[in-house]
Amino acid sequence: MKYAAAGLALTACAAVLFGVVAYYYGHDPSDGGAPVCVFRYLTGYDCPGCGSQRAFHALLHGRVAEAWGYNPFVFFAVPAAVFYVIVEAGRRRWPRFHAGLTRPAVLLGILLAIAAYWVARNL
Repeated sequence: MKYAAAGLALTACAAVLFGVVAYYYGHDPSDGGAPVCVFRYLTGYDCPGCGSQRAFHALLHGRVAEAWGYNPFVFFAVPAAVFYVIVEAGRRRWPRFHAGLTRPAVLLGILLAIAAYWVARNL
């Protein structure tokens, strides 16, 4: 348990540090300095993550509507990722809860949701 708490604390510190650096020292990715998505470059279609860097930047600066316009999936993916980090950190404390959330059917459902979003955003 103490290793899980230490890992969770370290992850939280890293996330805060990343946010501070991105807020104060990061450039505005909408200026054209952002990395190019290889999938979009090759196919002309957006991937599920296209626009997420601009969305994070807009969120860090309090522009929620602009962030939603860049990539609304960020509002669902980030909390889900944080939730799964907590679930993984507590796998020994809540083994049945962890087992239920990491069943292949649940993970397949998440993958299908991402794929559905991917298709829908390119229609």
